[in-house]
Amino acid sequence: MTETLFLETDRYGEQLKEQGKRRLDVSGVLRILGVSRSGYLAWKKRFPSRQETRKKSIKEKILSIYDESHQNYGAPKIAGCLRREGEKIADKTVGNYMWEMGVKAQYIKHYTDTTIDPDLSSRLRNILKEKFNSEKPDAIWCSDITYIWTFEGFIYLTSIMDLHSRKIISWVLSATLEAKYVIEVVEKARKRRKADKPLVMHTDHGIQYICRDYVEATAGMRRSYSKKAYPLDNACIESFHALIKREWLNRFKILNYDYAYRLVFQYIETFYNTVRIHSHCGYFSPNEYEMVYEQELEKIEKTNIFLFLT
Repeated sequence: MTETLFLETDRYGEQLKEQGKRRLDVSGVLRILGVSRSGYLAWKKRFPSRQETRKKSIKEKILSIYDESHQNYGAPKIAGCLRREGEKIADKTVGNYMWEMGVKAQYIKHYTDTTIDPDLSSRLRNILKEKFNSEKPDAIWCSDITYIWTFEGFIYLTSIMDLHSRKIISWVLSATLEAKYVIEVVEKARKRRKADKPLVMHTDHGIQYICRDYVEATAGMRRSYSKKAYPLDNACIESFHALIKREWLNRFKILNYDYAYRLVFQYIETFYNTVRIHSHCGYFSPNEYEMVYEQELEKIEKTNIFLFLT
């Protein structure tokens, strides 16, 4: 407690000095606190302990990681980054340091969904049943549409996520909710991933995902649908759309479509897929997670070839 008061005394004195005002009467403060001047001077001259030095270093690293994440990471992700750098530190310790520095992650608001016709809902199968983990890429994709407000009116982001790595493999920004944009995002995903094998495509009940054009565009895929009025059935892509708004889009006054497109491109292509770590991916980014999978697959293949030849 006394050390804290010493620090506050010094800090206030420095502020007065910077402002060209009279310095604080240290002797008076020490007398009020009941602390000797010799004790205060000894405290001023002492070297910081190893623990204090490490704490200062950790705090600097926390701020660096926090800023590199565009001020989005909370304690668990920052602690994961620190551990990857070789630091032995608990999530709670990082959380305490962040609280001391006034640094915190932003809160994600819950999303509510609207669906269609209950009779049709009963005929659409839910293959996933809230099992969102896939052991390999391009086995399960999920898709959804979200709105983005601009000064010129709403525009719409349609995205497809690979549930193996949580990577956004294709996205389209449109001025309307026409089904042709959902078809476009499906075709872009197929082209980029060269997905020829049957896979599961999971969506909600939006009219864009049940129309004839969509059925034709997803021929060969196993179509899966969320239960009516239950967004948790498509939680991963819903969470991503909440995330891009909370971490990025809500910070800007978006004038028009072109400005929104640049922001979405910047977030997805230069941050989310490439840099932003994900707890599901063992605190790797989606791209890094897929790279690790490919490397492990290559090792297994080489081992199998070696065993076959021997």
